[in-house]
Amino acid sequence: MKGKKKPADSSDVSVAGVDLSQLERLLAFMSQHGLEEFEYSQGDLRIRLKKPAANSNPPSQRPMIPPEIVVAGAAPSAAPAPPMAALPPAVPAEPLRAEDVQVVKSPIVGTFYNAPSPGAEPFVKVGDSVEVGQVLCIIEAMKLMNEIETDVSGEVMRIFVENAQPVEYGEPLFAIRPSRKR
Repeated sequence: MKGKKKPADSSDVSVAGVDLSQLERLLAFMSQHGLEEFEYSQGDLRIRLKKPAANSNPPSQRPMIPPEIVVAGAAPSAAPAPPMAALPPAVPAEPLRAEDVQVVKSPIVGTFYNAPSPGAEPFVKVGDSVEVGQVLCIIEAMKLMNEIETDVSGEVMRIFVENAQPVEYGEPLFAIRPSRKR
């Protein structure tokens, strides 16, 4: 989008009576306390925040997956919720831009495995460099183990799926930042 629009500060932005800076504080609170789901309601306003279930990896090794935000039942005339002073300020994460990464999607429905066998090292981790044809994961479908390979060389920026979780056709699995051509 091109235009003369001034970028809004998150503390200035409001959606249907919802202060987005409050939502950011709620998200930080959820992350800090390991919450997977949080629901808040006041009058006609109902906010439900949900993020994918955690896996067995320690929090420091888990990829950061942005929570799903669902705002429902907000009345246009609803007054903004009172400030939540007890919540810490949100720390903005560096977003991945679509033009910066190549997303590897699941070619089949099945179960995602990040390693060749239980207890083995994962094929790749966030920050690893990968080459074209390198195995990223296995998807089990109908008792067949299908190796999923990358079609781009670069750095693994994000892993969207937890180990041993079901995946759908076309579901994002990995975000890879292509290496620069020299």
